[in-house]
Amino acid sequence: METIIRTLGVENTEAMWRINEQGLPGVGEVSKEQIADLLSLCDKPLGAFRGGDLAGFVLCLLPGTRYASLNYAWFNERYRSFLYVDRIAVATHARDAGVGSALYERVKDYADGHAWPVAAEVSLEPPNAGSLRFHGRHGFGQVGVLSHPKQRVSMMLRAAVS
Repeated sequence: METIIRTLGVENTEAMWRINEQGLPGVGEVSKEQIADLLSLCDKPLGAFRGGDLAGFVLCLLPGTRYASLNYAWFNERYRSFLYVDRIAVATHARDAGVGSALYERVKDYADGHAWPVAAEVSLEPPNAGSLRFHGRHGFGQVGVLSHPKQRVSMMLRAAVS
């Protein structure tokens, strides 16, 4: 089945929220309202559609938005320019079909076109080994660790390509 990548809009909020729920605890829990607000802050909200249905999405932000994430703030304090992947999530039925990689290829192409590094974080505690492998395959390396009361995350960066 063909995967079509296109920009997401507010009409995709419900489907994004359902996919995000399927990805817990690997992605952060958010309400439908929070997804819609996050979507409004994004520079690059992309969805992967298969058979006309949303199969996965990635939400990316530039530095300096009002997004109140401690992980995002960590990158803002250390890097002047970057494309921050707040979340990437794939529907249960579409996993292992290349959806996540198709989304990341578009993210990397976009960032490379601007010579921006791509920033993301992956949970170390609780562990998300699959996401660590996925990010490693896409050229990310650890640049720090951030500890939260109930979580520890690997702060990852894919170097800018010009």
